[in-house]
Amino acid sequence: MALRIVFLSRSLSDIESIAEYIAADSPTYARTVVKRIVDSTRKLGSFPRAGKVVPEFADTAVREIFAYSYRIIYRIYEDRIVIAAVVHGKWQI
Repeated sequence: MALRIVFLSRSLSDIESIAEYIAADSPTYARTVVKRIVDSTRKLGSFPRAGKVVPEFADTAVREIFAYSYRIIYRIYEDRIVIAAVVHGKWQI
């Protein structure tokens, strides 16, 4: 059974900020990036360990996947995946 995907309010704010920043130049590309970010999280319900362990943490339950140059940081729980943050790949959390 696939785990439920939950977005923290911080991660939703991150996605909104990314969309607003990109939309200043290209609303179409902003929609494409947001769609890729959200679509990337869907596979985690079935494959929660698909991402690599986040180097800043010594916790195998905290992982990351990438969509374009954005890091999608998530935590694996027994019954759900929690999307904690979405940041540019150059940024440290």
